[in-house]
Amino acid sequence: MNQQTDDDGRLRHLLTLDGLPAATIRGLLDRAQQLHASPAASHALRGMLAGTAVCTLFFEPSTRTRSSFQLAATRLGADVLNFDAATSSTSKGETAVDTFRNIEAMGVRGFVVRDRIDGAVAALASAARPGTALVNAGDGRSAHPTQGLLDMLTIRQAKGDRFEDLAVLIVGDIRHSRVARSDLHALRALGVRRIRACGPGSLLPDDDTLQGCEVFDDFDAALEGVDVVMMLRLQRERMQEGLIESIDGYHRDYGLGVERLRRAAADAIVLHPGPMNRGVEIDDAVADGPQSRILQQVANGVAVRMAILEAVLGR
Repeated sequence: MNQQTDDDGRLRHLLTLDGLPAATIRGLLDRAQQLHASPAASHALRGMLAGTAVCTLFFEPSTRTRSSFQLAATRLGADVLNFDAATSSTSKGETAVDTFRNIEAMGVRGFVVRDRIDGAVAALASAARPGTALVNAGDGRSAHPTQGLLDMLTIRQAKGDRFEDLAVLIVGDIRHSRVARSDLHALRALGVRRIRACGPGSLLPDDDTLQGCEVFDDFDAALEGVDVVMMLRLQRERMQEGLIESIDGYHRDYGLGVERLRRAAADAIVLHPGPMNRGVEIDDAVADGPQSRILQQVANGVAVRMAILEAVLGR
């Protein structure tokens, strides 16, 4: 049996967008759009998860993802338990599985999990009791499915539902990016035929992550005519690891400024999962400019996460 779905195709967990049917993705986007467009509908759902406990089980820091999941669960009427790894028994050597099982034993049915380790959330899902649902809020380099979904919703709001007509460019540290992997899974599922990837060779994956993509090391060439530009955060430790020459050099070659953005389609939109390094991968004038949809992504995150919690936990 598929770990994510039951025999009827209903979502039991959301662990990855890899292999998730396009119909399921579109259904989640449709529901999220309804919730985003109608605050009244959102308010009417206050009883959806009444009496259900949801734990945000984060072993890594987070601002946007954790906060939006807390809001999403609260708006559905759930009781929200926030787990702080720094002050928990994990600091004393307790395993993540034991921590999970102890919280589950208290009657918690929903878990939103972030972990540094690839596959960590799937491992917890394997240990879960029937009726317990897990949502992957980012694990290792593998997946960040809710970010992928909110990115797709943001694109659809700006460009319509004909994903097959779009040219989409992902730029930056794709090698270490769980966001990029989830975006790629979603873009392929939704039928995007022209996917471009750009970054220094040291920050591009050496596996099959970019299979079917057009790969560039020249950012200016990659931008020509694209409809969507998805910028990725450059983690400062990549310079310490010797994977880039310098921050200034990275900005020169792969930073998105106003002049460079003119190479894209005139109505191109710019996305960024945050947190942003302003002046490194993206300039202020672009991040805060008319083509930016960065804050819209954040706003969409609440509706998307409501739709997911409703799908895996709703009666």
